[in-house]
Amino acid sequence: MTSVDPASNKLLTFNQRSASEDLGCRRGDFSRKHYGSVELLISSDADGAIQRAGRFRVENGSSDETSDYTPGTWRRTDVHLENPEYHTRWFFKYFLGKVHQNYVGTDAEKNPFYLSVVLSDQNNQRVPQYRAILWRKTGTLKISLPYSPNKTLSVKSILSAMNMDRFEKGPREILNPEIQKDLLVLEEQEGSVNFKFGVLYAKDGQLTDDEMFSNEVGSENFDKFLNLLGDAITLQGWAGYRGGLDTKNDTTGIKSIYTVYQGHELMFHVSTMLPYSKENKQQVERKRHIGNDIVTIVFQEGDDASSSFKPSMIRSHFTHIFALVRYNSQNDSYRLKIFSEESVPLFGPPLPSPPVFTDHQEFRDFLLVKLINGEKATLETPTFAQKRQRTLDMLIRSLYQDLMPDMHKNMLNRRSFSDVLPESPKSARKKEEARQAEFVRIGQALKLKTIVRGDAPTSLVTTGLYRKEPWESQSFCSTFPYEIVCADSWGQSFLVSTDTAGVMLLDGETLPPVQVFDKTMVVKQMHVLEPQDLLITRADKGKDARLYVFRLSALKRGLEERQLVRSKCDCRENKLEKTKGCHLYSINTHHGSELRIVAAIRNKLLLITRKHPRFEGPSAAATGTDSPVEEFQYIREICLCDPPVVMALVDGPTGENDNMICVAYKHQFDLINESTGDAYRLHHVDANRVNFVAAIDVYEDGEAGLLLCYNYICYYKKVCPFNGSTPMIQSNTSDFHFSWNQMPNAIVCAFPYILAFTTDSIEIRLVVNGNLVYTAVVPELQLAASRSDIYFVSSAPVSSASNCSSRDTSSQSSPQTPTGYEMPMFPSPLGDGEAACKHIFKIPLCNLVGRSIERPLKSPLVNKVLTAPASVMVPPTPLISATHSLSLSRMEIKEIASRTRKELLGLTEEPSGKSDSGTVKQRKMSKKNTEEDPKARALTSTNSDR
Repeated sequence: MTSVDPASNKLLTFNQRSASEDLGCRRGDFSRKHYGSVELLISSDADGAIQRAGRFRVENGSSDETSDYTPGTWRRTDVHLENPEYHTRWFFKYFLGKVHQNYVGTDAEKNPFYLSVVLSDQNNQRVPQYRAILWRKTGTLKISLPYSPNKTLSVKSILSAMNMDRFEKGPREILNPEIQKDLLVLEEQEGSVNFKFGVLYAKDGQLTDDEMFSNEVGSENFDKFLNLLGDAITLQGWAGYRGGLDTKNDTTGIKSIYTVYQGHELMFHVSTMLPYSKENKQQVERKRHIGNDIVTIVFQEGDDASSSFKPSMIRSHFTHIFALVRYNSQNDSYRLKIFSEESVPLFGPPLPSPPVFTDHQEFRDFLLVKLINGEKATLETPTFAQKRQRTLDMLIRSLYQDLMPDMHKNMLNRRSFSDVLPESPKSARKKEEARQAEFVRIGQALKLKTIVRGDAPTSLVTTGLYRKEPWESQSFCSTFPYEIVCADSWGQSFLVSTDTAGVMLLDGETLPPVQVFDKTMVVKQMHVLEPQDLLITRADKGKDARLYVFRLSALKRGLEERQLVRSKCDCRENKLEKTKGCHLYSINTHHGSELRIVAAIRNKLLLITRKHPRFEGPSAAATGTDSPVEEFQYIREICLCDPPVVMALVDGPTGENDNMICVAYKHQFDLINESTGDAYRLHHVDANRVNFVAAIDVYEDGEAGLLLCYNYICYYKKVCPFNGSTPMIQSNTSDFHFSWNQMPNAIVCAFPYILAFTTDSIEIRLVVNGNLVYTAVVPELQLAASRSDIYFVSSAPVSSASNCSSRDTSSQSSPQTPTGYEMPMFPSPLGDGEAACKHIFKIPLCNLVGRSIERPLKSPLVNKVLTAPASVMVPPTPLISATHSLSLSRMEIKEIASRTRKELLGLTEEPSGKSDSGTVKQRKMSKKNTEEDPKARALTSTNSDR
């Protein structure tokens, strides 16, 4: 047996309660009410006549919750663009100008479709993977698939992963390089890269749009607001995005307001800058522009007690979102209120409560993100979605008809259902290389044309203020030599089960690991419950597997007294006897009244509870025995038709005969009543192969719901209200689903975010609508623990994994067998006797949870109001870093585009030193301008990911 190192005991942080623990349950409750409530809005005109009524979601930052929190104590970290182009416009970024393969076919309903496949290096992180885009009239589907040099990937298997197994005509490869132009047009139907927003000035007391549009000039406060939005530019001769304004003859005004934000060019149609006509009371020229904007800002003078604005005052069938802005000169603050037509899906960020901003740059950042997200969300309304679907259908069918002659000539059949990595015969290699060179040339020229035109998602990441992203991680341990089987946090320490060295307690970089159990104790699953003074584990495998329960205080005391490391024999008194053969177990998340455990033994569920309420701390167990086994009682057994693969416990609203168990097996998720054992079909998975990932219990406005995660899908299903002991499982307006870009191995819910951990990336989305906000590349990724703080393991150190938005310079990432000059450099395998150390990273949960609504979240079952942490931990070295840079003018963007053209087409060869010094010089000049002009700090941008 191995003894514990006494020198390491004095610094172990057992008693330091994790900051995330004080924030309550990770799977807390959320509310769509934070995004406003739908109201029927009616207003009257100046003559008292009732105008048209409209149903709008009104978002004003109000909350039904009562709490003692102090406004401003919660730092906002949720102001993110949703579905940003540099993470979603795959064809432009990863396919265009690179060798890839495109296929055409018709599905079982005889609708044509296209498939594009590329093998690429993921963001220069030496992670090879396939990216595939399926183009259909209903929209595009994007997925990533792992690359294996020993396993070829067929087109049929790619389509099967996209749940498409039946065809009217099998896909055939399109060899004509001109297809890239048509596919780029299809991708551009997803929405604009640049945006135009209306800005309407309204004086105090104005009730009709005729009055508002007739204001010749604005006020000093309005001019101050316009100056915050962007720069005043002269329209005549303007070379940037014009948003439908005349840049030749001044027919739409002389000046306008323009800015660049996070790679998007924004043009504002300002009512007082558009032409004014004394003869025309309706100001048709102004309404022609602002009335045709999807999003309009209404700047209203007067205090909050004055006449309130309502969307029905504006006669427009096109505007779906109004942002009402008021300025308070007494405290130099802005108040914001959002009106969204009821068909517009939820979009963030939600307004704070109260929706008052004293920091002007913070307000600008929030407002622009809200407007961009709002217009993107509007494109998903039935009005726009049906129009887009008709356009896509027309384009796809037209392209299919154009390809028909080539199909009859058999030009597309040569590699039908070929492997994506075919080995070309030597005789055809030169011809194939010449075709690939022409393919790349046409694609690069098309990419350059799109960049110069200003329609490219160039990922000009900007930020008005430096802001640490909530998902930034910190290095916890960089030299861990073992494979991690399972783990959980214990205070600020980390309890880890390894494959060959038993169970260890890690305390970061400062101290060596301390062994708790030796290698005879093979732990496959564990939960550290500090408030209950419990450690629950599932140990061994097969028929010998059992559940063990330990007192944390006893383990702690043994380590402090330097007792021998525990072996399997030492744990005989800690067995829960009836759990022999357990292959999976789950506990209730909140356990407000009692702890419940469900153990799966083949197709049998064993329900176990603790006999009395939870302890108030480790001291409560001081008088008891070291083993808490006697405190557990067996309630009942429930038989299933198959062994469960995934389980989750769902707490009922009363806790009396209405607690449920969600189980996943075969092709379905079922809901089991704990009291009766009755099973109800929750969701059927219509796919040939099902990879169940997780069932996560969440609560919306205190009512239970589940996030069902399988394959590439995450489906939210509300399972309340309950009718007696029977859950009402039916379609609900709150139900929604979304697709991940890469198949997850594990999913973590940390409101307002949901994170998918794949083999080499962390995909971060919003829980409320499934919209993507960030994708971080982390090579050889493995989630280690997530019950409180999130710990994950990677083979890459911080320095090489941090540049997650680096520029993709490889133009030869080929889906076919890469030749010597085009093969990306990937890590070489380890030599004999060489052991790779694991790098463990930590994302503090306190950085993620509770930021979206700027008010403390309350767990639905525990009457505990959360408070903001006294201090926010700043990681010394971020793994997932935000990109912050200096401003670029339109001319500088064109200059970069020109230089990019030379790089893409290989026209010049500049020495690396010259190029680097030029970049440094340019940044120094931009920095000088930024220091002199505060506005430039709010318009910072960089040019990456082209």
